[in-house]
Amino acid sequence: MRLLLPFVFISLLPEAISDAAPSLRQGYYAKTCPNAELIVRDVMKKAMMRDPRSGASIMRFQFHDCFVNGCDGSMLLDDTPMMLGEKLSLSNIDSLRSYEVVDEIKEALETACPDTVSCADIIIMTSRDAVALSGTGQPDPTIEPKFRQKLDKLCPLGGDGNVTGDLDSTPHMFDNQYFKDLVNGRGFLNSDETLYTYWKTREYVRSYSEDQEEFFRDFVVGMIKMGDFQSGRPGEIRKNCRVVNGGQPVDLMVEGFKDRKILSY
Repeated sequence: MRLLLPFVFISLLPEAISDAAPSLRQGYYAKTCPNAELIVRDVMKKAMMRDPRSGASIMRFQFHDCFVNGCDGSMLLDDTPMMLGEKLSLSNIDSLRSYEVVDEIKEALETACPDTVSCADIIIMTSRDAVALSGTGQPDPTIEPKFRQKLDKLCPLGGDGNVTGDLDSTPHMFDNQYFKDLVNGRGFLNSDETLYTYWKTREYVRSYSEDQEEFFRDFVVGMIKMGDFQSGRPGEIRKNCRVVNGGQPVDLMVEGFKDRKILSY
């Protein structure tokens, strides 16, 4: 797999790249820390052997860190008495993990090349390696070949990124076709197909694919359980569904929100 730039993630626009500092190039650490990329990949490989989920976790780091204002490693910062970090923000607290993998990589790099490799660069390199170590970008072998051709046609490389597809082959009918499709390797999303490839949920998928009435019965039980109001718990009838009684609705565009400060109301 061709190595991606481990440090430049500013823009794909030629104008932006032409304005970048000349020192930002592939092999940036070739002289200052020649083994940097090997160190990152080695630690990442060991981490994914311990916990295969860490690959996806690291890739999520890149999205959370780089999507707003570019890659700066800010979501790795802990809270301090003088500064509120991002780890405990609502968008990160229940979705980001594997911080210890980044810590392990940083420790190894500091041992080899003190004060050289930035934390933001570590996120980019580990994300790249997580993709490569997960299968080098080859099509999922569990996908049924003809269905894969259909997906390739629906969503070609470089095509419209806003196209949509059906989660099963009977999108306008409530039935068990979704589970039949999973058994036949036609899961529209990888997360769907995992329901069948994962040993803890495989038998449920197989059972529902063979017995629609069983699926209907369990669906009813699940909806009732999920929608239980749990009457008896203390609560209140809100006058305004946007705010608890006695509180004041908050304009989410106030300066405090834009500065990512915690609002109380």
